[in-house]
Amino acid sequence: MNPLLQLNEVNTHIQGFHILQGISIQVPREGVTVLLGRNGAGKTTTLRTILGFNTPSGGEIKFDEKVINGWPPFRIGALGIGYVPEDRGIFGSLTVYENLKVAARDGIREMEGRLEKVYQLFPDLKRARKQQAGTLSGGQQQMLALARILVSKNRLLLIDEPSSGLAPIIVDRVAEAITELKKELPILLVEQNYNMASKIGDNYYIIDQGRCVHEGRMEDLEKEPEIKQRYLGVAV
Repeated sequence: MNPLLQLNEVNTHIQGFHILQGISIQVPREGVTVLLGRNGAGKTTTLRTILGFNTPSGGEIKFDEKVINGWPPFRIGALGIGYVPEDRGIFGSLTVYENLKVAARDGIREMEGRLEKVYQLFPDLKRARKQQAGTLSGGQQQMLALARILVSKNRLLLIDEPSSGLAPIIVDRVAEAITELKKELPILLVEQNYNMASKIGDNYYIIDQGRCVHEGRMEDLEKEPEIKQRYLGVAV
């Protein structure tokens, strides 16, 4: 396998605390790779370290065979790595269209060329394109956060807890959207909702106390009730 993204024995210290303790993961060039684990395990720190928001104190991060350790976030983003943070990162005072326009890294003409596809995936956003983003429902705001990374040309999507704070019926819609997205782009997904992750994930890594403790195919994890209970708190 020639993975698109590799982390090899990555360590990260934050304010003197050793958060990531030798994380090694591989993200294939297709499908959804899920980072699972309890709160505080190091999943979000893993994403932020990949993106350059946290500088690794050891190990190696490679994107398409290129070592990107120590690069600033803007340079890493320019490689084609899109990011949806847990807080969604939208501008509430701007309209839906203005949020998409601000996020268009490749220019307005290229953005306009991708908009129809974005609106096909998220029809709510087309109807609400002149509406202030802050007035959208939680589910619509999450869809806008996903749409913002689609108006630029990306090669990999990093998505952090997209189901956070959403009603179950809206979680299902977000899961459907990510299922559509993965047909075109590989995704590295952090998700606390195991039911959602199991539906859309292809591969998984379980992180516990800053270490990868288990990995494999998502379909195989379904047959490991003891592992799910021990590391994820999923009832047997």
